[in-house]
Amino acid sequence: MKLFQKKNTPKTAPELISTQRSCCEKFALPAAVQPYEKELYDRLRYAVPIIDAAIMKIIRLTGGFRVISSDEKYQQELDDFLANVPVGLTGRSIGCFADNFLDSLITYGSAAGEIVPDSEEQRIAGLWNGDVSRIRLSAGADPFSRSYTVIAPDGSSRKIAHPERILYASLTGGNSLLRGLPSLSGILMRIYECIGQNFDRAGNVRYAVTYKPSGQAGDMLNSRERAQQIAREWADGMNSAKYGQVKDFVAVGDVDIKVIGAENQLFDTNVPVRQILEQLIAKLSIPPFLLGLSWSSTERMSSQQADILTSELEYYRRLLTPVICDVGNSFLASIGAEASCSVEWDNINLQDETALAEARLKNAQAREIELRLEKNEE
Repeated sequence: MKLFQKKNTPKTAPELISTQRSCCEKFALPAAVQPYEKELYDRLRYAVPIIDAAIMKIIRLTGGFRVISSDEKYQQELDDFLANVPVGLTGRSIGCFADNFLDSLITYGSAAGEIVPDSEEQRIAGLWNGDVSRIRLSAGADPFSRSYTVIAPDGSSRKIAHPERILYASLTGGNSLLRGLPSLSGILMRIYECIGQNFDRAGNVRYAVTYKPSGQAGDMLNSRERAQQIAREWADGMNSAKYGQVKDFVAVGDVDIKVIGAENQLFDTNVPVRQILEQLIAKLSIPPFLLGLSWSSTERMSSQQADILTSELEYYRRLLTPVICDVGNSFLASIGAEASCSVEWDNINLQDETALAEARLKNAQAREIELRLEKNEE
């Protein structure tokens, strides 16, 4: 039995779906992610560390999972396969594939992977995370199937012969989570660039040494030589400080030394920077305290933020579950099993365990009180 046999597709489709499909086929479907978008989002994560940190925390907080087979006699084989399946050139295990898949899903708005069979197409050789900027989608043989076209670096294209081996998912609307952040990030980077320039100008202390010759004829004639001598001695004293040597500066006459720009103060950038960071974090749906931002918040507010984050993680889990099930079902089909898979996710954090335990305790206490009241009434 070959791996991934194509299933029979329905010959007819409902009239409404057929009409919608005929309308959509008049237009060429764009790439899942345009190459310039991919480069933009990659540069954005590189330039703004807080965005990259938020995405990595979302991936880690999504948590682990276990794939359950409907037939227990295949569970051990399924666990061994998912724990050791090669992923690309360096990865291994279904968890590694899911992390890379979710990273692409959040960053670019869509993600693509491939189930790679062995040379005889009997077993699964490994999994591969694809480049979504090189994939285009089109309608398949029926309204609910998809056809994939791969764009080569030289501009040529080829249609994938086995679309059933492709694992694909996208966020709602197919837009990246980072959409709308480049403009705000550009403002933030300009502020940081100005901060660096201001510190180069005012933070690096510079001195103005002024020699005022007296009205005597000798001082007026030798003022040029004395100014040059003062400049040499001052420069020698400042250079010696770089190597840990302390030299005193001694001058004769009226010499005035001032710090350039000492009366000016650097701009306070806390307010604009925080306003932009609030916009970034609102889009990423990450509580500020998880990113090391010590903004004022109460314990109740932190709890509500954690609940909101939990709902966001549940959304990503719903997107990953069908992809993981496809990998497990494909493996079971390759070994001749008719079983199916389901995904059992771990609890997101220990607070969930505590809340569940408290709920069970309160339900048990309430049931005990009800039974006691019923017994008293009898």
